[in-house]
Amino acid sequence: MAQPLNSLHDQVAERLRSLIFAGELAPGSLVDEVQLCEAWSISRTPLREALKVLSAEGLVRHEPRRGCFVNEVTEQDLDDIFPVIALLEGRCAHEAASHASEADIQAMALLHDQLQAHAQAGQIPDYYATNYAIHEAIIAMAGNKWLAMAIGDLRKILKLARLQQLNAPGRLAQSLHEHMAIFSAIQAHDPPAAEAAMREHLTQQREALRSLRASQSNRWSPAPVVSQNPTSHFKALAI
Repeated sequence: MAQPLNSLHDQVAERLRSLIFAGELAPGSLVDEVQLCEAWSISRTPLREALKVLSAEGLVRHEPRRGCFVNEVTEQDLDDIFPVIALLEGRCAHEAASHASEADIQAMALLHDQLQAHAQAGQIPDYYATNYAIHEAIIAMAGNKWLAMAIGDLRKILKLARLQQLNAPGRLAQSLHEHMAIFSAIQAHDPPAAEAAMREHLTQQREALRSLRASQSNRWSPAPVVSQNPTSHFKALAI
């Protein structure tokens, strides 16, 4: 039985996000609709519907008579986005400190134990994963779907920049210290302190990225070499 169109274009949108976030479709590159339709055995309609979704998310842009291109994140974009996401996640921390149950606190304590262990071992990928889980837990505790939606949309844009702020000198230890301050405020059910600590955490992330950029002679590190064929990892798509 044929899948409903909305289900198919949702799947196509998710595949496109995966290609973009993995670097298979690099910032500034053209989304080759003909190639993708042939590789995925789909028509242009679900692909174009998917591209509309990604355009609304800010991941791609449509240029008349040229097609869709993966968006690029500039330094100005980062300067504009980080204060906004700091406000939003700060409010989440405020709400989390108000609503956190004893079970929530216990679960957060385990995550922070893991975070500390990863920091001490210098395991940056594992630290990133646990860091993400902590931020997600705080958003969940806040219980505000509109905050969660807005933060999710901004995170997608930031993900385009392939940020690695923990590689800045001293940033790993600093990040851990900031996270412990946030957790301490949530544990104490102190909403203003939790909000202030989260906003400081996000502000310092931006400063770490700025420092890292300066240490690399005002340029990003070269992007990893990726396949010239963005469909190479998707030979057997279940869509």
